[in-house]
Amino acid sequence: MVSVALFHHVQGLTPGVLEFAETLRAAGHEVVTPDLFEGRTFPTLEDGVAYAEGELGTAETMRRAGAVTAEVYAGFSFGAVAAQYLAQTRPDARGALLYEGAIPPRFFDVPWPVGKPAQVHVGRDDPWAPQDEYDLFVQAAGAELYLYDAPGHLFADSSLPSYDPDATGRLVERTLDFLRALEPTAV
Repeated sequence: MVSVALFHHVQGLTPGVLEFAETLRAAGHEVVTPDLFEGRTFPTLEDGVAYAEGELGTAETMRRAGAVTAEVYAGFSFGAVAAQYLAQTRPDARGALLYEGAIPPRFFDVPWPVGKPAQVHVGRDDPWAPQDEYDLFVQAAGAELYLYDAPGHLFADSSLPSYDPDATGRLVERTLDFLRALEPTAV
């Protein structure tokens, strides 16, 4: 069992994010789903971005995210930034699962820790996840990169129109392999 903090995207803590967390729990992992927006959800990505960048702000987002502890930090898009930040800056973090986004490690106070595992999962032509940004993260962190032929952003959220069950199935499989590799071995 690995403890995971799963951060939501800019549309909020949707039923699809909660369902994804349940999938990880069903595989035996302890998963928390912090609500960085305190109950607010948004009908579009644009509305969520306006809230996150305007009213909430980066400092408050990171303060709220920082209240959570786990072995592995995971997140979707906007939540991937919080997950990356915590995995990158906390020495006790064991890894990161970044779905539909990652940013260059230089944006945080410390470099990506040598040997700390990470995966980046993104749609091949996702306009919300700039390839140059996640490529810089993958190179600096030595992370595994998985590209999906999914139709849009947030393809792993079953409650949104962009949901792609085939791509999500592969993403879940790779996520569970990653978590399995971090489980303590029996003596």
